[in-house]
Amino acid sequence: MSRTIFVTTALPYANGSFHIGHIMEYIQADTWVRAMRMAGHTVHFVGADDAHGAPIMLKAEAEGITPQALVARYASERPKYLDGFHVRFDHWHCTDSPENIQLSQDIYRALKAAGFIDSREIEQFYDPVKGMFLPDRYIKGECPRCHAKDQYGDSCEVCSAVYSPTELIEPYSTLTQARPVLRSSEHFFFRLSDPRCVAFLQAWTTDQRADGTPRLQAEVLGKTREWLGTTDGDAANLADWDISRDEPYFGIPIPDAPGKYFYVWLDAPVGYLASLQAYCKKQGLDYDALLAPDGDTEQVHFIGKDIVYFHALFWPAMLKFSGRKTPDMLHVHGFITVSGEKMSKSRGTGISPLRYLDIGMDAEWLRYYIAAKLNAHVEDLDFNPDDFVARVNSDLIGKYVNIASRAATFITRHFDGALAYAGDTDALQAELRACAGQVQADFEAREYGRAIRRIMAQADKINQAFDSAQPWVLAKGIAQADAAQKTALQDICSRALAGFQALSVMLSPVLPALTQRVAQELFGRPQPYAWADAADLPGHINAFKHLMQRVDPALLDALFEPAETPAPLPGGEAIAETIDIKDFSRIDLRIARIVECTAVDGSDKLLRLSLDAGEGRLRQVFSGIKSMYQPEDLAGKLTVLVANLAPRKMRFGVSEGMVLAASHADEKNNPGIYVLEPWEGAQPGMRIH
Repeated sequence: MSRTIFVTTALPYANGSFHIGHIMEYIQADTWVRAMRMAGHTVHFVGADDAHGAPIMLKAEAEGITPQALVARYASERPKYLDGFHVRFDHWHCTDSPENIQLSQDIYRALKAAGFIDSREIEQFYDPVKGMFLPDRYIKGECPRCHAKDQYGDSCEVCSAVYSPTELIEPYSTLTQARPVLRSSEHFFFRLSDPRCVAFLQAWTTDQRADGTPRLQAEVLGKTREWLGTTDGDAANLADWDISRDEPYFGIPIPDAPGKYFYVWLDAPVGYLASLQAYCKKQGLDYDALLAPDGDTEQVHFIGKDIVYFHALFWPAMLKFSGRKTPDMLHVHGFITVSGEKMSKSRGTGISPLRYLDIGMDAEWLRYYIAAKLNAHVEDLDFNPDDFVARVNSDLIGKYVNIASRAATFITRHFDGALAYAGDTDALQAELRACAGQVQADFEAREYGRAIRRIMAQADKINQAFDSAQPWVLAKGIAQADAAQKTALQDICSRALAGFQALSVMLSPVLPALTQRVAQELFGRPQPYAWADAADLPGHINAFKHLMQRVDPALLDALFEPAETPAPLPGGEAIAETIDIKDFSRIDLRIARIVECTAVDGSDKLLRLSLDAGEGRLRQVFSGIKSMYQPEDLAGKLTVLVANLAPRKMRFGVSEGMVLAASHADEKNNPGIYVLEPWEGAQPGMRIH
């Protein structure tokens, strides 16, 4: 039975370029969409830029441009990434659009009319230096639950606790390092704790879909139990949701509330609907009928595990109580790591999607590798360079392409491209049909790795049958051979090529460009493959053309090598790349006093510094200067602190910045590390300009 499905991926925040995590998610969703379309289902696949919020406003301000200009700049990059990796959205939109403004305000009005919006006077942190109320993510401090340092104002990355910014211990503004002050402001709240909402979410999260499969993965369901409590109505961990922000703010105005804007996480998921609505206008489709609350359209969201809270609680509740269709399925995936480590450019473990393409790496190598490692669980995916080379070369070249390159040679040389099958072919077709059916089911269930294993097992079987028949022996003296020998050779090669076509059908969701070439160039069929084509037995082939290159391991070295730097000055270290004043202004250098300095047990290089940077608290910084200084030599001295460097977890604790020091480029022959010391008169907290 044909289905209609509305599919989205998480909206990328429009203050930066796509990273490899985006590409992984888009490949995953695109593969699923292609597999569903091959089954004859109608799929509407849309995306959009998440264009609102304080980070975009502040970044645009720092660059001296409008938020719209910043969003447009990153939006102009999108086609290079999406086209480069064969990701085919039907439509790409933006949350700063008339459709999204209207839909967001309509949803808000409906929620308010239904009694789910409260107005409350709250105390909120205000940055007296910047002159604005601080969004949660611009406030840091000590977690009130586990007491981890430098945690954001809305949730703890260490213990996953969710809390109010006012609960933070020793809070500070990440914009100016100033201690924020509390000011009163009227805010609007979505009543997530309303008994009607709790009852709905208890049912929605545990419901099954129409086909009997769970709406949520087991890991995601387990996480919602932490927030929702048990099914007896205990929802102590479910708090109402603050959906408003005060000006200045780049976002959608709240109706009848001057100076108030929707928090970005209210209008961002509405962008899914806005993108679909804009697409429907272009295609002449009835949007309201397509997403009728009681309609048959399935709504599926592919997201990362870091945004489950918004998609499994707020989003379905917003839709439900504004009278709209709720999602049918969330598919949540983990993060992507490199050789078991979190990606980091400085450690050479980051993967730039554009660099991948620019150095000539095949996009479908990555699509295949990601598919081979994905499953339906919330698990991180590890990119291992050696495994990548081995898997692509072994599977795609050594198994898959190898079938066609060998069998096609005999068919074109001795039979002018004609395929013929001796004896009964029912068993062959049944085998290929059964395998394709299992692979189709695997893809639909998002068990991509299992699908790939089945495909490669079938490729092994085809190659083994081909090798056992030894067609190269049959081809010797074929011109003088009897009919039986010619028939046997043609049958062996035809069956191998029929199997190759079936494999191409099964790989089409993952390798759309390559398998389209196979269909058109080798088998002469213009239309894309459908699942039913796996059991078709081709009758003719064209001359075989080279299909795919092996991965050269040197390409992986090029992928991870650092960018080129200028040649060093005579006797010195190379001057870094030229920057402008805006780049420099992003580094927050502060005068700090070393209040205390101690050795670090278990380390031959580190000293632990307690620094006063005028914040009303002390910072802990680890510095590799033990070879040059005794702790007592540094206590009381002034130094220069990089104040906005992201905290780094170390074996000995968390380092909350970096003190500046000088050293020679040739440290072996010119040892020495010299901590910078400002002139007397400078005071802790002063910014260096």
